[in-house]
Amino acid sequence: MQEEKGHYMHYLLLGLLLVSACSKNGNTLIIQNKGSDTIVNLAQAWAEEYKTVNPNVALAVSGGGSGTGIAALINGTVDIANSSRRISKEEAEEVEKNNGQPVKEFIVGVDALAVFGHPKNPIEGMTLEELACVYGEGGTCIYWHDIRGTVVPGCKDNKIIRISRQSNSGTYQYFRDSILGKKRDLKLGSMDLTGSREAIDLVEKTPCAIGYSGMGYLSKHVKSFCISKAQGEACVHPTVKTAVDNTYLIARNLYMYTIGEPSKEVQEYMKWTDSEVAQQITIQAGYVPAVKR
Repeated sequence: MQEEKGHYMHYLLLGLLLVSACSKNGNTLIIQNKGSDTIVNLAQAWAEEYKTVNPNVALAVSGGGSGTGIAALINGTVDIANSSRRISKEEAEEVEKNNGQPVKEFIVGVDALAVFGHPKNPIEGMTLEELACVYGEGGTCIYWHDIRGTVVPGCKDNKIIRISRQSNSGTYQYFRDSILGKKRDLKLGSMDLTGSREAIDLVEKTPCAIGYSGMGYLSKHVKSFCISKAQGEACVHPTVKTAVDNTYLIARNLYMYTIGEPSKEVQEYMKWTDSEVAQQITIQAGYVPAVKR
């Protein structure tokens, strides 16, 4: 009897693991959509608009970081994973190993990653080398005056407060790789936050701070620095135009991932994200409609 009960529980658990992430709530099909905090506001705006396109389908959108979304895809507990970085080869292999189908990739937009400071900060622009000096391992820029003798009003000891993101964030990984390359890491001692909104809010209140996020989160309450390769070269601000024409140095694709060919409802939604209406929402959210980079 105990053995039969054990077999029953085994097959019950196996059945639960094989159930699709899509679920029904009455007559409404719910599509689970999770991942990047960079994309979450855009995904939520798309979800709201999609209700008017297909009222029988709802999208349950949540953030948590690109790594969180990809982990859910590996576990088969999400229909669409949002990511502000490309899925790694190892992660894609895990998805296929666990779910029996390869990852399908959708490029849904382009984002310029903004670097910003407090409005009182007199610096207008920074070079990639200066950013590496501030954020990178072995970097010697500890005080604002280490960067061209800058003194920041309201920053009591003129010491730089580095605002960063947690390591499961696609924004963190893209910033690290763009500024430092793949053989060097960010230095310890930064304030690592869970989301872009928190980074913006903290820098707004902290004269000594520097931070980074997707440009869709920028507000008039922080100063966005223009970025150049080196002193004397063109210094470019993150905008829709500069992300499209590749003149801004820190721009990236935004991705959504599914397990293999998604269900009919998910396919219809992903096709809709390429529509003119959806792309207008992309622009309103501060991003660039999908282009191949």
